[in-house]
Order: sequence, then C-alpha cells, then structure tokens
Amino acid sequence: MTISTRGAGKAPAVLVLEDGRTFRGRAYGAVGETFGEAVFNTGMTGYQETLTDPSYHRQVVVMTAPHVGNTGVNDEDDESKKIWVAGYVVRDPARVPSNWRSSRSLDEQLVDQGIVGISGIDTRALTRHLRERGAMRVGIFSGDALADEETLLARVKEAPQMVGASLAAEVATEEPYVVPAIGEKKFTVAAIDLGIKGMTPHRMAERGIEVHVLPATATAEDVYAVAPDGVFLSNGPGDPSTVDLTVVKDVLARRTPLFGICFGNQILGRALGFGTYKLKYGHRGINQPVQDRTTGKVEVTAHNHGFAVDAPLDKVSETPYGRAEVSHVCLNDDVVEGLQLLDQPAFSVQYHPEAAAGPHDAAYLFDRFVQLMEGQRA
Repeated sequence: MTISTRGAGKAPAVLVLEDGRTFRGRAYGAVGETFGEAVFNTGMTGYQETLTDPSYHRQVVVMTAPHVGNTGVNDEDDESKKIWVAGYVVRDPARVPSNWRSSRSLDEQLVDQGIVGISGIDTRALTRHLRERGAMRVGIFSGDALADEETLLARVKEAPQMVGASLAAEVATEEPYVVPAIGEKKFTVAAIDLGIKGMTPHRMAERGIEVHVLPATATAEDVYAVAPDGVFLSNGPGDPSTVDLTVVKDVLARRTPLFGICFGNQILGRALGFGTYKLKYGHRGINQPVQDRTTGKVEVTAHNHGFAVDAPLDKVSETPYGRAEVSHVCLNDDVVEGLQLLDQPAFSVQYHPEAAAGPHDAAYLFDRFVQLMEGQRA
C-alpha cells in the first residue's frame, strides 16, 4: 500500500472489484492505493469502534449508512491502538463533525493513520453487488495510483485471498498484560488475544475478573501459569482453519471453564470436530437477530464475521469432549451463532456481547461465564 496525505478528500478515486466492476468517486482519508476484501457493514452508529476492531484487518469496509463521520472522532471510543481496516468506503462524509466529545474529524483521523478511502459512490449499489456476488478482493486507487482499469484490475487480482489467511498473530498483543478487576477480585481469566477489542476485558473486569491478556501464540503452559479460573478466546481476523488447536484442546481436556466469541466460537467448533466455511458475504453490523435456544429469547446483536461453524442445528453431537449442541442461531439465515458443551463448562457465541456501541442485549453472556466459573469452583 502506497500512501500520500496531500489532497485527501479532493482527488479523484476509483474502486475496482476483482470481478471487474468499478465505482468512481473522490478520495476520502489518505490518497494512494490499498487492497483487501470488500465487505459491508450495516451499522448506523459506531464507526469508530468498527474502524479500530482488529477483526477487520485486511478488509475494505463499505458503510451502508449514507452519512458517516457526523460525530467526528474522540479519544475514548477506540477498541484498539489503531485503525485496522485496509480501506474505507462511504457515500456522504460529514463536512463538519458535531459532538461534544469530538476532537477531530474522521477524515483527519484516516489521513493521520494512512487509511485510503473513497467517498461519493453509490454504496447501495455496491452493497447489492456484494450481496449477489459475494465478498471479493478490491482495490481503491487515487492520486498517483490511478491508471487504466485493466492495469488496476490486474493488481487487484494479485492481492491475497481471505481464505487460508492466518492473521491473528498480526493483530494480537506481543506481550502479556493485565486488566485488573473493578472492585473486589473474584476470578482470574486467561484471555487469548486473537484480535481482542478493548471493551471485552473491561466487561469482564466489571464482574470482578482479573484478565490476563496473552498473545495469540501463547502455549498451554503460558495459560496455566496465571492459574486461571477460566479461559477466554477472543474475536479476530482471518481463516479459522489456519489456527493451531493444541491449546484449546488442552483447556477442554482439563475441563477449565471456557468462553469464546466470534473467531473464538469458530476455534472451539473446530476443536470439537466441526468444520468451518466461508459465508457468501458475512454478517457485519449491529442489527442481527439471534435466538438463544436455551431460553428462547431473541436478541439484537453486533456481528463481524465472514466464516461460520458447520454444526447440525437439529441434534446433539458427540465430540471428544462430550455432547455439544448449537445454542444460538441467526434468524436471518440459520447460521450457527453459538455452541455449548453439555458435559463440561464450555460455550461460545459467534457475535460480540461486549458491543461498546450497542446493542447490549447479549451482555448477560459474561454473567453466564461467571456462573460457569462459580460452578467449577464449588
């Protein structure tokens, strides 16, 4: 990716999909070129949390909400240390941000971090195209990066695919760190960082959990060196089929309470013997209806995933670690949204119960994790 910040927001820009369809607009953020997987996000709020979610590493995010940047950018809402999206696509960026917490415009933030984007295109048409054809590789070009469409298309086709991509270690912490419990410490959790968002350990800390965040490369010895009452598997980017399952299988064999979200759900599914597959265009947004089959309750949930677990919805499955069943399901398309073991304390969901920008329907899942640890301790 080559980047210049001069002329951002003014230079002509073009978006080129790998199937040859193009959209012309104006540069938004940095000027230059970038490549990634084109995906769309249906959230109407929370763009700052989206941009800083490590699960979006190597993806070009198309916002379906027409107006983006209205509330600017602040210093409190980032979910990680930087913007992780490979590129950003919006229809009508705000000309003047307005919010009492805003410290700068979104355009300025994108320029400062070298994120190439495009504005002024028909994002509705682009989203419909991705729904029909599926997520695919894409390039955004502006300024000196512009060339004839045939040349640009050839460059897009040279970009790596998301299938087979091992990305967790690229976004995870390199050194362990601790998020202390808020108030009285009740439990210790070892959280394996596969692309963890900042709000996740905070939600656990609110419940009296001291969270030891460990690198994606952590071994079982690293996990148990902190004497955990439970183990947490975070969200993250890439293809779950590339992940080494040794640590997860060790945790299951020791019957340590385990909770996974998003990428962690896929990893647990693979450890139990289920397969994973790539969704046509994935679930990304804050309005996905999911049913908790243990209670019958329907929740509105926040999602960001392009892969899913292939597990039967209509029966209990036998696994090397006891019986397992699908605990949550998406009501839009019957995609597996959660797993639970029936013979030991382990469960996972495919979505984001921490959801800093909302909704908060699924926050109870952290309480369920606490209950598992209480039960194991008893």
